[in-house]
Amino acid sequence: MERTIQKRLSVGGGGGEGGGDGASWVTVDVYGDPDAPGLVIVPGAMADARAWRDVATAIEAWDSVAVVNRRGRAPSGPLTDAYSLRTEVADLGVVLDEFSGTEALFGWSYGGLIALLAADERPLRQVVAYEPVIRPFGLDVLPDLKAAEAAEDWDAVVGIVHRRIAGVDAAVVESLRADRETWDALCRLARPAYAELAALYGPPLPDEPARRADRVDLIVGGSNQGRAPYGTSFDDVARRVPRAGVHVLPGQGHMAHLEGPGELGRLISALAAADR
Repeated sequence: MERTIQKRLSVGGGGGEGGGDGASWVTVDVYGDPDAPGLVIVPGAMADARAWRDVATAIEAWDSVAVVNRRGRAPSGPLTDAYSLRTEVADLGVVLDEFSGTEALFGWSYGGLIALLAADERPLRQVVAYEPVIRPFGLDVLPDLKAAEAAEDWDAVVGIVHRRIAGVDAAVVESLRADRETWDALCRLARPAYAELAALYGPPLPDEPARRADRVDLIVGGSNQGRAPYGTSFDDVARRVPRAGVHVLPGQGHMAHLEGPGELGRLISALAAADR
C-alpha cells in the first residue's frame, strides 16, 4: 500500500498553535483506502510516523493502515505542560474516533503501552504490542535526561538514549553522529524523550491493562528475549497481561521497524489472519 492522505486532528481540547491547556494536534499518515476500517499504528519514543512507512507498506491484512504521528514531533503539535500518559491515551482516543471501525491497534515500545492502556478504556477487537515498556524501565537515567533537556543539549539526550538505555555500542553511536543529517534528525526526535520517559512514573498503571480488548498479542524480538532493558520490560508487561498471546520475531531487536520492516509487517498481518 502507498500513503494516500495525511489527516490533522485536534487533541487535548483544541488545536491552536499555542497549545495552551493541553491543546495540541496530531497528524495521521493513512496508507491504502482511507475510508476502510483497518489497522492503527502507534510509534514510541525516538520515532515518528515516517519511520514506520516501510512497515505500513508491507502490511497486507487490512485495506488501510493509519500511522499516528504523536504530539511532540513535526508536523504534529507540542506536548504541552499538561503532558502525561493520560494525554497520550486521550489523543489516541481521538484518532480511534476518527477512524471508527478500526479492526486492530498496534503499538511499539512506549506506543505499545499507550495502545494497551487505550484498550483498558474502550472495547477493541485486537491489540498488538511490540516490546512495550513499563516502569522501572529507564529509571536510572531520568535525572541525567532531565538535566540534558533543561540545558537543551539534544546531542546528550540522543547519547543517553542510545548508550545507556538501548545499550548501543559506542562505535555505532559515533557512526550515527558522523552522519550529520541522521544525527540532526535524532536530535529533533529526542526533544520529547525526557517527558515521555518521566510519564511512565506518573499515576499508578492498571494491574492488568487491555481488559476491554477481545484479543491481545505481545511480540518480542528474538535478540532481546530475557535481556535488559527491552526483553525484561517486555516480561514485566507480559506478566500483567497473562491472557495475551506471546510471539517472537526471530533475529530482530527493538528496532525491527527499521531493520526488518518486511518481517515485522508479515508477522502483524499473520496475527490479524489468525484472529479472523
